[in-house]
Amino acid sequence: MSGGVYGGDEVGALVFDIGSFSARAGYAGEDCPKADFPTSLGVLAEEDGGAELAGEQEKAAGRTFYLDTNALHVARAGMELISPLKNGMIEDWEAFQAIVDHTYCKHIKSEPSLHPVLMSEAPWNTRAKREKLTELMFEHYNIPAFFLCKTAVLTAFANGRATGLVLDSGATHTTAIPVHDGYVLQQGIVKSPLAGDFITMQCRELFQEMTIDITPPYMIAAKEPVREGMPPNWTKKDRLPPVTKSWHTYMCNEVIQDFQASVLQVSDSPYDEQVAAQMPTVHYEMPSGYSTDYGAERLRIPEGLFDPSNVKGLSGNTMLGVGHVVTTSIGMCDIDIRPGLYGSVIVTGGNTLLQGFTERLNRELSQKAPPVASPRPPRSPRPSCPWPSPCRCSWPSRSTPPRPPLGTPGPAGAPPTALPTSP
Repeated sequence: MSGGVYGGDEVGALVFDIGSFSARAGYAGEDCPKADFPTSLGVLAEEDGGAELAGEQEKAAGRTFYLDTNALHVARAGMELISPLKNGMIEDWEAFQAIVDHTYCKHIKSEPSLHPVLMSEAPWNTRAKREKLTELMFEHYNIPAFFLCKTAVLTAFANGRATGLVLDSGATHTTAIPVHDGYVLQQGIVKSPLAGDFITMQCRELFQEMTIDITPPYMIAAKEPVREGMPPNWTKKDRLPPVTKSWHTYMCNEVIQDFQASVLQVSDSPYDEQVAAQMPTVHYEMPSGYSTDYGAERLRIPEGLFDPSNVKGLSGNTMLGVGHVVTTSIGMCDIDIRPGLYGSVIVTGGNTLLQGFTERLNRELSQKAPPVASPRPPRSPRPSCPWPSPCRCSWPSRSTPPRPPLGTPGPAGAPPTALPTSP
């Protein structure tokens, strides 16, 4: 068993990092999580539950949950796709508990009572939800110790910084979060809805304009090779169950996400149609067999993250691009710490994996920042996986003075209590 060292004793601390798109969990000190699966769950009314896939089904009152990648990709009649999180905070506690149960039983494979837990949380999480989560972890899972820490603080610490501006561009929103001496400055948090879901919507509109059908792999029984730009020639599977719209949309979004990762690129300067037309094209083949080259549109779609005025149907005056999100956040902080924030911009989140993202952000910050700020290139160790952040924070240095193990009762035999949550 792997685990962190605390006061010279191996405590086997567990780390949970559950976001809007994916859930990760594992032992502190390890480079990769034991579990990494989608946060979305398939839900069936209990009486409609079909054959169980071993280890991928969790039951709650009146509902059956299907978790993990394999279970979600099985077409089931009437199965809806839901997420337990909304705006980064827990809304469906039964579904959230199903995720934790599945993680312990099928990935960690160890008793919860044996391991202290570090769990990440959104910087804007409410006190009531934190208390309910703490109660769940202690009373239901009987863990010996529990620590809640804000994601931005974990990201900053993982980069060796106690002060910095964390730009998190994930599935549902892009957020700038200032951190000073290990504390999140709540008044400086700035959020924008221009994020991964927005890019997915723009890709859908592009396919509609180009009359390209999005056919997810679950529908395809066989396909024939065709020439570039020619209509696809594929055969639909027989006896497909009547799937729900939410599940079909989820399968289509997976196709779009692969397209985004393979084709899209952020321009290193404000989008110009003539310049974009001269950029090299990228060839991409859809699951149905249809293939074509993509040119200017591969730069135009992600441009909306930085300049919303270029997006059809959006008012550029009401939404902030990525560069403005950063400068607005820093501008809302005390003037004395602004240079330190400009000098320590840290990017994280799946959208930052887009080719050219950090280069464009650095260019915009250099143009918009005050001359005395001296912005440095954004730091981005592993943009798509914040896993090292909580791992490093939950694995104290061997130079830490010896202290009693986590969860040790006090002198009066008091039961273990929650560790103080992060500010």
